[in-house]
Amino acid sequence: MRPDLARSGPELGAALRRRRRSLKLSQAQVAERAGVKQNTVSSAEAGGPGTKLQTLIDLMAVLELELIVQPRAASKSTSIEDIF
Repeated sequence: MRPDLARSGPELGAALRRRRRSLKLSQAQVAERAGVKQNTVSSAEAGGPGTKLQTLIDLMAVLELELIVQPRAASKSTSIEDIF
């Protein structure tokens, strides 16, 4: 599996969704395993700004993902949208 780069809530949500689908799990199955409601999984996958950090960590554990924090790679872009 190739690592996903996520710099925003929606990008992280999309990575969670891709992984869930690759494991052939439904949102309901992930929710049950993580101890949350299905709509919480849906919100996290949509990049919902209200998703708690612990919830994201729990979802990542169910999906067998890990978070690596590192400095951002240098970018040639000057657009603020590309930075965030």
